[in-house]
Amino acid sequence: MQEAEKALYPECNEFTKLSFTVAIYHIKCLCSWSDKSFSMLLDLLKKALPQNNTLPNSLYEAKKMLKDLGLSYNMIDACPKDCMLYWKDASNEKSCLKCGASRYTPKSKAPTKTLRHFPLIPRLQRLYKSSVTSSEMRWHKDGRMDDGKIRHPADVEAWKDLDRLHPTFSADPRNVRLGLSSDGFNLLNDIKNSYSIWPVIVVLYNLSPWKCMKQTSFMLTLLILGKNQPRNDIDVYLQPLIDELKLLWDGVDTYDSLKKESFHLRACLLWTINDFPAYANLSGWSTKGALACPCCNKETMSTWLKHSHKQCYLGHHRFLEGNHKFRLDKRGFNGCVEFGVAPQPLSGIASLAQMEGVEFSAFGKGSNKNDTGKRKRVGGRTELPFNWKKRSVFFELPYWKHNLLRHNLDVMHIEKNVCDNIIGTLLELKDRSKDKLEAQLDLQDMNIRPSLHPQRIEGSTKVIIPPASYIMSKVEKEQFCKALDGLKVPDGYSGNLSRCVKVTERDMSGMKSHDCHVLMQQLLPLSIRVHPTKNVKLVLLSLCAFFRSVCVKVAKTEDLNQLEASIAETLCNLERIFPPIFFDVMVHLMVHLPREILLGGPVHYRWMYPFERFNKTLKDYMRNARHPEGSIAEGYIANECLQFCALHIKGLETRLTHPKRNVDNEHLQVEQQHWAFSCKGRPLGRAAMVRLEWKEIVQAHRYVLLHYEPIDTYRK
Repeated sequence: MQEAEKALYPECNEFTKLSFTVAIYHIKCLCSWSDKSFSMLLDLLKKALPQNNTLPNSLYEAKKMLKDLGLSYNMIDACPKDCMLYWKDASNEKSCLKCGASRYTPKSKAPTKTLRHFPLIPRLQRLYKSSVTSSEMRWHKDGRMDDGKIRHPADVEAWKDLDRLHPTFSADPRNVRLGLSSDGFNLLNDIKNSYSIWPVIVVLYNLSPWKCMKQTSFMLTLLILGKNQPRNDIDVYLQPLIDELKLLWDGVDTYDSLKKESFHLRACLLWTINDFPAYANLSGWSTKGALACPCCNKETMSTWLKHSHKQCYLGHHRFLEGNHKFRLDKRGFNGCVEFGVAPQPLSGIASLAQMEGVEFSAFGKGSNKNDTGKRKRVGGRTELPFNWKKRSVFFELPYWKHNLLRHNLDVMHIEKNVCDNIIGTLLELKDRSKDKLEAQLDLQDMNIRPSLHPQRIEGSTKVIIPPASYIMSKVEKEQFCKALDGLKVPDGYSGNLSRCVKVTERDMSGMKSHDCHVLMQQLLPLSIRVHPTKNVKLVLLSLCAFFRSVCVKVAKTEDLNQLEASIAETLCNLERIFPPIFFDVMVHLMVHLPREILLGGPVHYRWMYPFERFNKTLKDYMRNARHPEGSIAEGYIANECLQFCALHIKGLETRLTHPKRNVDNEHLQVEQQHWAFSCKGRPLGRAAMVRLEWKEIVQAHRYVLLHYEPIDTYRK
């Protein structure tokens, strides 16, 4: 408060010491200035301003002032083997109570491992200290359009079911609905280096769709670090957050600056968002092996492929209607008639019933190992029920077992894996194709599709592999790659896909998740037209249409019910064409995506894209490679403070009012009364004269006839 009252220099009425420091530091963050350049600017301004000015002398002093405006974080020591946290009753212990590992390093006497905890409660309370954010937190009640369409998590069954079960919670629209995401990232971009950091991020679903999934709406709650991933032991580090969520469910006193009153703030966790390996860490259900599908649970249909040495997940004709013709088709599937019904996902209560009476192994990587270094069960070997490997810490929340959707399947990684399977198989890419000799031998063992069984030449060790219907010739593969090579798209639409395509080698590699997203939804339907087989083209086009429908921002219940039936039929058609090894668990999970949209809302609220980008932002905060987690925590605190201060900065471009990189310039509009071609935007580069071909002239003429408003009356 003292800094806010000090003038920048004597007789300065425009800025105080605090406001000028916040403004100039805001510019540093927006323009990505280095620390050195910012310090040099402070030195220059210190000399340029009148004497007796109060400008900070250094970057350190400026950061210290800003840090006092924001919220702090707690440092909790942890066992280096992930057995326990040194907090509450164990805060004064010198060694681990389970494995005996020392809390401190022998040389420096510093903690061997530290968890950084960013308290959630004061951050939620601060939202209501500003009348602007307090009003925005009521959007789901006051500003949402309720017309039966699914636009927001508030429109779907999981949200409404929570309101029905807990009417006192839903009575106040200021109560907060949260989502939780956790995913690790490698700091050094080195695959061989296992050192990783796992942030635990909370997202606010009370906000409007255009603010909900922005990074400004994310809250970092935990920062877990270590040479090894926490894996199953992540529950140890989630304990401080779980304690806060329990307290928030009961309610904490908070002042609302919009209503000018105090109220009892409550919050609940709707679900978690993570990739498939992290799904196992947070849910407790192992996503490997014969029962890898957490939605099908114990009724997962899987087959071990003897020659490919992998599990495949077939039997999708049980998700079809009872009278569908595919149910009686023995030859096209696994040789059996299917009379089964689609499995129903387990509720939280049923999940707890499966784990009732089971003693799971203790947490930690050192407290329960045998002489061979492998984990062993506490008290001897205990048979775990199905694929459960622990009772998730989230079940400690009193409402968690009643949530309809507790953990989300990530569409981003599912789409990428399906895309990689298709591209690798169509182009027969080395180590990525699903069409190998082992796949044909598996068909022979399963006694299906005899026309594709390998044929051994008499008197020779050579084996002939019959070509499958999805195989393309060299010329067709080159045409497929040429359709993607040299592709030009609008700025920001996607990455440069042409860099992933090698036409002469008939190869595609290096595609990132968003590249696969664009390829599956927009480009594959165009490039697949060169395929010679009609049924392969039709089923792949149906698959692309499915992903386009899944990713819509506005959905209808009846459309999703139809989509659930269509993806089951599409997967059955894929089973009739592609080998069993093609159907890994990620391909199988597509059948459950429509149901999750019905329960949780559009996928862009529940996929990993925004959280992966937030991880990149956290990674950019790193300034000290020796203590990366410390610099990331300090960078986040400074950014959080600036974000809050930006609400009160007037007359200066801030991160909240910063225009997009390619924002249209409204001043460049042509002022004629009628104009067929829109001239919004700004030109890039020098103008060039272009002579149109006759075909292009015809296309331009057709565009004018269809879009020129003054001739609407004649067109009608």
